[in-house]
Amino acid sequence: MLRVTRAAERYRGGDPAAGIETRHAFSFAGFYDPDNVRFGPLTACNEERLAPGAGFPAHPHRDVEIVSWVLSGELTHEDEDGTATVVRPGDLQRLTAGAGVRHVERNAGPEPLRFLQMWLIPAEPGGEPAYEVVRGIGDDVPYALPRTPAVLRVRRLRDGERAAVGGGRLAYLHLASGAVELSGVGPPVALTAGDAARLTGGGEPVVRAAGGAELLLWELSDRPS
Repeated sequence: MLRVTRAAERYRGGDPAAGIETRHAFSFAGFYDPDNVRFGPLTACNEERLAPGAGFPAHPHRDVEIVSWVLSGELTHEDEDGTATVVRPGDLQRLTAGAGVRHVERNAGPEPLRFLQMWLIPAEPGGEPAYEVVRGIGDDVPYALPRTPAVLRVRRLRDGERAAVGGGRLAYLHLASGAVELSGVGPPVALTAGDAARLTGGGEPVVRAAGGAELLLWELSDRPS
């Protein structure tokens, strides 16, 4: 019913010499755990840390939905024709790779960049690529992915405020900042920034903020076909 992954337990990756540090929640790149490949359609939740000037040069994707959430700093995204978009804290970025796309991600700003990048498997492969940025997404506003049964909610809780967790057969919670207590699925569990919880139905899970918190809540379908 509940699996908690602590921030310190994430797999270490990236290229520190190039100013890139990555914390992986799932099997990714050179890190493989057959028991931790995906959770429903969610197959990656990476915390990327880029030094000023660092980034990922043009690289391809296909058949994946990529959702990015900036924690601090500015993320510059460039598509295949060189069009650049700057994504800041509070903005939600989605790239639908479809049958194939190439892009660039980098820290073009003067400050260190930290962002979350989440990959989901679409319900059907192929199709045209698509790109979207939602500026200043509101608290608890549902964002439904167009090609896979998954809904993301961003919750910003004040000290002592509570919020229900769930709404799908599977729920994935990532604590972006602050601290919360998760209850309703056994003994209460304290979560701090960078921790994540996977819930597989049952109980009435609720989080209560301790001093304020920002969390990302995925409501997911079962494993994709």
